[in-house]
Amino acid sequence: MGSTSAENPTGVGRRDLIKRSAALGLIGVPTMSFLSACASGGGGGQDKTKAGKKTEKNPLGVNDTAQMEFVLFDGGFGKEYAEDAVKLYEKAFPGAKVKFSATQKIQSTLQPRFNQGTPPDLIDNSGAEQMDMGVLVGKNQLADLTPLLDAPSYDDPGKKVRDTLRPGIVEMGQFDGRPVWILYYAYTVYGVWYSQKALDSLDEQYPETWDEMLRVCEKAKKKGMAGWTYAGKYPYYLPFSLYPMIGKVGGREVLDAIDNLEPGAWKHPAVKACFEAYYELYKKGYVLKGTPGLDHVQSQTAWAQGKALFIPNGSWVENESASVIPQDFDLAVSAPTGLDSSDKMPFGTIWASGGEPFIVPAKARNTEGGMEQLRIMLSEASSKNFTAKVKSLTAYNGGTDGIELTPGLKSGVAALDKAGENVVNPRIQDWYVQLQKEKIGVSGLGEMMAGRLTPAEAIKKIQGFADETAKDSSIKHYKHQ
Repeated sequence: MGSTSAENPTGVGRRDLIKRSAALGLIGVPTMSFLSACASGGGGGQDKTKAGKKTEKNPLGVNDTAQMEFVLFDGGFGKEYAEDAVKLYEKAFPGAKVKFSATQKIQSTLQPRFNQGTPPDLIDNSGAEQMDMGVLVGKNQLADLTPLLDAPSYDDPGKKVRDTLRPGIVEMGQFDGRPVWILYYAYTVYGVWYSQKALDSLDEQYPETWDEMLRVCEKAKKKGMAGWTYAGKYPYYLPFSLYPMIGKVGGREVLDAIDNLEPGAWKHPAVKACFEAYYELYKKGYVLKGTPGLDHVQSQTAWAQGKALFIPNGSWVENESASVIPQDFDLAVSAPTGLDSSDKMPFGTIWASGGEPFIVPAKARNTEGGMEQLRIMLSEASSKNFTAKVKSLTAYNGGTDGIELTPGLKSGVAALDKAGENVVNPRIQDWYVQLQKEKIGVSGLGEMMAGRLTPAEAIKKIQGFADETAKDSSIKHYKHQ
């Protein structure tokens, strides 16, 4: 899990974005030694750095002569963006030295230091060796980031940092609605990806209602092109467009009820309607033949070759499929198609959420310094630098003016603009990993889209899985506040 920069020199691969993103819930499982070590509450600890004087230019009161230590996950995003931000820190505090390092082995490198109570000041807690957030929070190992969020933003002292962030970022860093423990720095757009050129060749626009979707798929079929394909071996990609469609049709509260594992949540009429809509794609022969046997790379390649018009995916697909997407493909993403005008939320409702979790340990020597480094990274200049270098948006709401955006990124920005406040962020993916991937994804949606379950059977099965998870006392349960 987590490709190296060497394997992926051009930017961000799917494994970095998906498998590192808590938003998608594909988190490396920590070893028991880490869980028990965290549970022990740490060792003797280290002396805290004396805070500096709070001024307009130093709102967090950083000690301008104290060392700040920053450990970054070394994955597909590379380390240049972080090194550039470190230079800005050192420029602001010339008397302070920053000890910067990058590793893929976050847990094995940092676990002993958490045990001893001597963790670094800022950590990008990502990759296959990501430390378990729930354990860190539960054992009071993380600093509350509220001082950072309430500090003046780097570019505009009249605006707090929290007011410069994209929708959902603050909430994602909370557990049970309590203070913010995590700052997700990258930002991923999920939806239905397609070639604008292919759509133009059909003389069609992206369909906003399901009747229009079926009509476009029929037109594509007549020209020898399937309407849809998806990662059949990993059908938990289907929710990237299906979940926001459920939210659009029934309202956010339907997704919240699913996240909360409420009894009967999956039996909501909006869920039934959306499952039946997707099943119709299978029934009418609009799904690329053989799709259930394809993995993510094979399905994306078939789609890039023009064998299928639409694919549910996340914004990493542009970089991951760069070698197979033709130059004139004109990559685009849209929010999911809805049912009809009775939908609760407008067309444009999309799923987008944070990835790349940064944390400041509670027992760090220089917590002010760790937060200040994050404040710098959330400036417009640092955000633009990240986006230009790795083809991904950041948590900073803006920061794309003057950058030449790739087609997919440009389309993602336009989709977010269209969505406005209508951005949903289903948490089931990061709250209940196994339920989402293996049970809902593989055993439920995968079987339905392969024609082996009817929508009614799939819903019954998935509701059963959710009920089992809700009753399992060995699983930590979360709820929307």
